[in-house]
Amino acid sequence: MTSPIRIGIGGWTYEPWRDSFYPPKWPQKRELEYASRHVTAIEVNGTFYSSFKPATFAGWRDTAPDGFVFALKASRYCVSRKRLGEAGESVARFVGQGIVELGEKLGPILWQLPATKAFDPDDIAAFLALLPAAEGGVTLRHAIQVRHASFLVPDFVALCRAAGVAIVFADSADHPALADVSGDFTYARLENAREEEPAGYAPAALDRWAQVARGWAAGESPADLPYVAEPPPVRPRDAFVFFINGAKVRAPHGAMALIERVG
Repeated sequence: MTSPIRIGIGGWTYEPWRDSFYPPKWPQKRELEYASRHVTAIEVNGTFYSSFKPATFAGWRDTAPDGFVFALKASRYCVSRKRLGEAGESVARFVGQGIVELGEKLGPILWQLPATKAFDPDDIAAFLALLPAAEGGVTLRHAIQVRHASFLVPDFVALCRAAGVAIVFADSADHPALADVSGDFTYARLENAREEEPAGYAPAALDRWAQVARGWAAGESPADLPYVAEPPPVRPRDAFVFFINGAKVRAPHGAMALIERVG
């Protein structure tokens, strides 16, 4: 048995995509409509910088097709602070702004820590305890991306597993990677796309990521990825894979190529 694999991109408004992804003269106001029918998930970066009205989330929900999912990057006011454990008010404001209007199309919330943030076990434990399990009757799922080498320890994995929070795996040239499975889903960001590759990644690399994604969906801890703790029990988990950063112009093509590979 396996769980769903959702594959997507970061956002849908990017001018170079108007020459390489969207059809010629496609209306900008209909870009979400088009993107959400060619990938199966989108990570929304705009929620990191500003809040939105409930009607905006409802509009995204109604535009995307059934089965589509939006991952939301949490507000910078929650994560860009010296003491994460003091972010309770900001966390409440973020989840309370109307994100639940997305309903079944609400995917994971991404809590991306600054690259300068080092591992402080007490502070991280306090922060994870702030992440609500639900809002307005809608279940919330959380993923945390860390970008400092001090997090590459079993203690961090244990904290995330206890909280049921997924650790983001990032294929990155700039930050250390951690592939330990810790939640009831997996979340990967493929950040090494190259413009000379039509799909950002070479065909052989896409074949490998398809195999890895299928392994995640089956509940496995795929080989040849960086781990610091013992793997958890094998059970099916939803898998999210986003082509983001790197040569962004290639992201939609990478996502569509991986969707084709995983079936």
